[in-house]
Amino acid sequence: MLQAVLFDLDGTLLDTVHAITAALNAALAEQQLAPLGTAQVRDLIGGGGPVLIARALAQLGVSRDDAGQATLLQRYFMHYERIEASDQGSRAYPGAGECLGQLHRLGLRLAVVTNKQKKFALGLLQRLGLSRCVDVVIGGDSCERRKPDPQPLQLACQVLQVKASQALMVGDSLNDVLAARAAGVAVVCVPYGYNEGLDPRALACDAFVDTLSQLPALLSGESAPPAA
Repeated sequence: MLQAVLFDLDGTLLDTVHAITAALNAALAEQQLAPLGTAQVRDLIGGGGPVLIARALAQLGVSRDDAGQATLLQRYFMHYERIEASDQGSRAYPGAGECLGQLHRLGLRLAVVTNKQKKFALGLLQRLGLSRCVDVVIGGDSCERRKPDPQPLQLACQVLQVKASQALMVGDSLNDVLAARAAGVAVVCVPYGYNEGLDPRALACDAFVDTLSQLPALLSGESAPPAA
């Protein structure tokens, strides 16, 4: 009875860590703060821009008041938008575009549910040629609450006009699993994502796919799901 598939963006459909690192370090440099390595930033991704800034400052052992954090966030967004528009921008993971196309041809409704701001998510999907198969984009600023709260998934299902029991979440992190469980949505995970430094293979999801290219066969019953 599956009718819709909801995808996380960062670490699931797209590899965004290098662009995020470059933008974050550009913003930190403006305030004479030390840069963070890509491996460090990889572990900070997952809660959206405000959480990224707070975690980066904590990693550096630096404190900023609310106004200082807001300024740093604003500068990060400015640099991120510039970098994503360049050749240094993010890339789709292998098989992501083919997966979306196959699921679309199967008649499934597709959504992206991310903690990234909606305008950035839309811009990335359009630039990388993935937007034509995506019916709905729910960003971190589309709802009052972000994942791991179920609200973004519930909104996606509402807009797609499907029940939670008819939807599947595909993600790479504990945020995705917790949001899916709270929303009553089944969840499949990929093992290559970010998951805030923790092993994605330890996630209590319903199944794993090593690459997104394996997902259409799994959903059409042509292959057995790897044990979660």
